[in-house]
Amino acid sequence: MDKAGYNLVGSRFYTYYSEKGGLTDEQFELLKPYFSFRTVPHNTFLLRAGELSHYAFFVEQGLLQSFSLDEKGGEHILQFAPENWIISDRASQYFNKASDYYIKAIEHSTIVFIQPEFMENASSWSSAFACFLENSLQRNIYIQQKRINSLLAMTAKERYLSFMEMYPSLLLRVPQWMIASYLGITPESLSRVRRELLNDR
Repeated sequence: MDKAGYNLVGSRFYTYYSEKGGLTDEQFELLKPYFSFRTVPHNTFLLRAGELSHYAFFVEQGLLQSFSLDEKGGEHILQFAPENWIISDRASQYFNKASDYYIKAIEHSTIVFIQPEFMENASSWSSAFACFLENSLQRNIYIQQKRINSLLAMTAKERYLSFMEMYPSLLLRVPQWMIASYLGITPESLSRVRRELLNDR
């Protein structure tokens, strides 16, 4: 993985944290030691189960996934992260414990590796950023609760419609088996759901 020659001010990363987090150019300059742009080839692991998570990953360009493996090696996808999304193992970082998950690039990607000190310092310097970070954490909890509820209570069709709402740009970027894994159904069931939706039109 190489450091990408990226113009910070023209990046999605800069726009995201300046517009949503309220960071100034001066604060970005002070925070430079705590983030770096890197090119990540397709199928590169950014985190493996058993490792400590040292970074959060902001997707500047490309696509990442977070997943676990069962005893038979089956892949269970927890999250996709396209452009402008952030993905990490918060539990591993916060509790300093080995991760149970893998994070891998599905596409050739440009990723911003963010150290914990970035969030800590930005929050201490800016009340607006601290508020933004708190709102982001609460939203993440809300999304995870909805995902758990979908797996426990929703039909396969309802899960797929929810996926389309959350990840509208991924339908043509992600193989069907990956979508099925995320939804907790078989690829055959997903095919039936898609046929049903086509017939409903």
